[in-house]
Amino acid sequence: FPDSYPSRGSLLPRPACLFPCSSSVASGRRRVNGVNLYYEQTGRGKHAVLLLPGALGCSRTDFGPQLKSLNKERYTVVGWDPRGYGQSRPPARDFPPDFFERDAKDAVDLMKALGFGKFSLLGWSDGGITAMIAAARHPHVISKLVVWGANAFVSQQDLTLYNAVRDVSKWSAKMRKPMEELYGAEAFAETWEAWGDGIAQFAKRPEGSICLELLPLISCPTFIIHGEKDPMVPSFHPQCLLKHIKGSRLHLMPEGKHNIHLRYADEFNKLVEDFLEDN
Repeated sequence: FPDSYPSRGSLLPRPACLFPCSSSVASGRRRVNGVNLYYEQTGRGKHAVLLLPGALGCSRTDFGPQLKSLNKERYTVVGWDPRGYGQSRPPARDFPPDFFERDAKDAVDLMKALGFGKFSLLGWSDGGITAMIAAARHPHVISKLVVWGANAFVSQQDLTLYNAVRDVSKWSAKMRKPMEELYGAEAFAETWEAWGDGIAQFAKRPEGSICLELLPLISCPTFIIHGEKDPMVPSFHPQCLLKHIKGSRLHLMPEGKHNIHLRYADEFNKLVEDFLEDN
């Protein structure tokens, strides 16, 4: 299994496993919707931003360069581990038909519990889906939305891509290592397989919709970023988001794959900061 094949958030190349947290990052847990959700927080700016990770991902595995380098004077940056992921365990992760809706509610309620009345969302891959649902369902609390590596529906082409990476025993040891360190080898394999079943269930819905019907309800300024060499998210997905999210804009990174915010962190962070500052 080629090392350079990045998948839906889990198949990165993630740097071995956790970015070191600087002393300026505070962490803790909040009881939200019956679960103790782990979060990390840095910066002291007026503009609060929540980072939403990819499949099986968590704050530190997925957003090291953002926690470290997004402007701490302008922003208060919060990373979180969705329920069943990372350090928000127990419970074990499951994938009922409403798992994205559940994550979206958890995310918004966590930010409210932390005292943020209004905030922006940066969502990668599965976290991008969660962020779009949150923005559609809670328009009055979401300031701005940035998504990349995300899709609003599951096509047959997508199912083929997911099935190709379903068996983690076929991944290289380098690709498996970060997730095995986080979850243990057996739990990682089981959770990843469960994710595959969870995402596939959307293909049975009309138009394969995950959240297609919600896109017109997103009213906040929205910035879509796409790596043109993303092997897991074909280009028709960002085009769909651009078409259906009113007033959204799309930025293409010609050499980018799935993990553009890690591989091209400086460029990515500047794009995001410019968008967040733009009135």
